[in-house]
Amino acid sequence: MATHYRLDEQHHLLSTHKTKFQLPKGHFLFTSESVSAGHPDKLCDFISDSILDACLEQDPNSKVACESACKNSLVMVFGEITTNAQVPYETIVREAIKNVGYDNISKGLDYKNASIIVSLDQQSREINQAVVGAKHEDEIGAGDQGLMIGYASDETPELMPLTHHLCNKLIARLQECREKEICPWMRPDAKVQVTVEYKRDGATFFPVRIHNVLISQQHDEKITHSEIQAELHQHVLKHVLPQQYVDQHTQYHLNPSKAFTVGGPYGDAGLTGRKIIVDTYGGWGGHGGGAFSGKDPTKVDRSAAYAARWVAKSLVASKLCKRVMIQVAYGIGISEPLSISVNSYGTHAEGYDDDDLSEIVQESFDLRPGVIIRELKLRRPIYAKTASGGHFGRTEAEFLWEKPRIIDIAAWKANKEQQQQQK
Repeated sequence: MATHYRLDEQHHLLSTHKTKFQLPKGHFLFTSESVSAGHPDKLCDFISDSILDACLEQDPNSKVACESACKNSLVMVFGEITTNAQVPYETIVREAIKNVGYDNISKGLDYKNASIIVSLDQQSREINQAVVGAKHEDEIGAGDQGLMIGYASDETPELMPLTHHLCNKLIARLQECREKEICPWMRPDAKVQVTVEYKRDGATFFPVRIHNVLISQQHDEKITHSEIQAELHQHVLKHVLPQQYVDQHTQYHLNPSKAFTVGGPYGDAGLTGRKIIVDTYGGWGGHGGGAFSGKDPTKVDRSAAYAARWVAKSLVASKLCKRVMIQVAYGIGISEPLSISVNSYGTHAEGYDDDDLSEIVQESFDLRPGVIIRELKLRRPIYAKTASGGHFGRTEAEFLWEKPRIIDIAAWKANKEQQQQQK
């Protein structure tokens, strides 16, 4: 039954509501989050990508679409895999669980005693014929339809949004503290969230300060809440947060639920592909909806999203804009993109507009799936380490989508002038 209020009652309710966020004009807050490798969804991502790597290591042309799910002591692996590799799936699953840190049921799962169910079939012949057929490597079609997003911003050296960059750094430090037993009370499951205050400056904006940080870290029963807070400050926050963004008003919410001993698959069910915002840009720029983990590079959900990040980062690194979102779309079995869109949010360099940036992208990058796979060397077994800490903003040498292509603007201008003269 609906509740109805008189106008004077509505005014009273509004007037007694406290406004929590009183910011200077032109300022706004933005929040991103991330989760650890021990989060149930991330555990499933890691299992799926560990199986993908095992296939690619023996057969680089493996076609893999591998999903995982977990709850309590049950782990399921299911999907479609066509490969010449001989893969001991159950062994790989147990090793992945062990590597994440689940070696005792008190932590949420024990790799030694987990029940493993494997249900894998081969890729549909119809899909294989549409994608590969008898085509040259560069002409292979997209593994499915869909749209993919790439994003870059000049607010950090990694050309990532500061909010999400800090989340990924916090997760990396929490994992380091647990693995090196700097904080021996830590268990594998953890979540973090960072809110940054930004200031608008015309078409662009820049970070001003860290407004608040939230950490929820799974722990054993022996440590007190006050000890957890003190150790998170000493061993994590002081090592990660840039001091120029921290002030006396920065808020910290450290294990706000007080107790977090029950975690991992015993606390929540896990599923591959359920942390797509964590995997990408923390809410900035948009998302095409497709997950990454467990998919070989013929699946454009993954390879084209990596390429879109490469393009976006290249545009910002080339000083053509301060931040940019790239959208690219594909159809199953079709090699050429069905659309390419560039949005620099009005931050394009003087003398250029988004139409120019779109032309530059199309002339500088071949975004056919087969070419993406070749140029970014995506048939290598490099994916398990992407399952935690985000797929973008990374410094590992094998992640070639993070190495921007500095665009030759002079050559593009000369080519454009020549085309205009020929008209």
